Amino acid sequence: MTGDAPDQAPSGGAKPDREARGKRPQKRSTRVEVNGWINLDKPVGVTSTQAVGRLKFLFNARKAGHAGTLDPLASGVLPVAFGEATKTVPIVQDGAKAYRFRVRWGEESATDDAEGEIVARSEKRPAAAEIEALLPRFVGLVQQTPPTFSAIKIDGARAYDLARVGESFEIASRPITVYRLALMSADANSAVLEAECGKGAYVRAIARDLGRALGCYGHVIELRRTRVGPFDAASAIPLDRLPDDNELMARALLPLQAGLAELPLLPIDRNGAATLRRGQSLLLRGASPHQGPAWAACFGTPVAFGAIEDGYFVSMRVFNTKE
Repeated sequence: MTGDAPDQAPSGGAKPDREARGKRPQKRSTRVEVNGWINLDKPVGVTSTQAVGRLKFLFNARKAGHAGTLDPLASGVLPVAFGEATKTVPIVQDGAKAYRFRVRWGEESATDDAEGEIVARSEKRPAAAEIEALLPRFVGLVQQTPPTFSAIKIDGARAYDLARVGESFEIASRPITVYRLALMSADANSAVLEAECGKGAYVRAIARDLGRALGCYGHVIELRRTRVGPFDAASAIPLDRLPDDNELMARALLPLQAGLAELPLLPIDRNGAATLRRGQSLLLRGASPHQGPAWAACFGTPVAFGAIEDGYFVSMRVFNTKE
């Protein structure tokens, strides 16, 4: 009988359990515990959330997340973490990011990229020398106002949600660090630039502000991220190559510690690992190798990441992995 059939008493006249009626057996999850990183090369036209969902399905993983959203119109490095590696996502997000992007001159858009409505126009077009002369102004510790269409929260709501419904609001400028900004090529109507930035910087805002400074307006029409922390485009795996290549899938899954590659390693013994797993700080014997962020491993197995402070290793997160 189907689940829509009326309840019937079993033979012998016993009444069915009221609580059991209508309940279906719960299906157990068939997903498996996967720990590690995928250095994904996200294609244009796919959201970061969709890309993570596809990888989670391909690897049948229970838990996954990414380190830094890429817009659908952007391509490039999207580090995706599985399982215990998701604990290291903040470490990777804090790393430097590098981009290669093309700016179209003469128009500013509402979104500062090719997706938005054009809100300002100019007949002026800058020469390469004019562009290069202004670039130093955008390098170093600078104030930047994020794009109106961004994930910045305004009174608890995302700016892009407010912008889509026509709400008026202001986004405060904030300090960001641009380590490098270089002109790679230029033609009559556009220019290709490369940027290396710290956390919180928006390339779209750099293009917008550069266009305004040049007096010609500008917006991003192509954007490719080439590095996020320890992950770079040279070793990134294209999403469309994974589904039909089991060998590539096996090679693509990097260990958990791939996300910690930019932090110093602190080797510890099994007693030290047990101390950290109990949630205690670990007293370091002898002179501390350094001060500041680090990660601890026992015979190659990641145990925790945190910081070395005054002769102690103080963990921020402990990994549930086995030696």
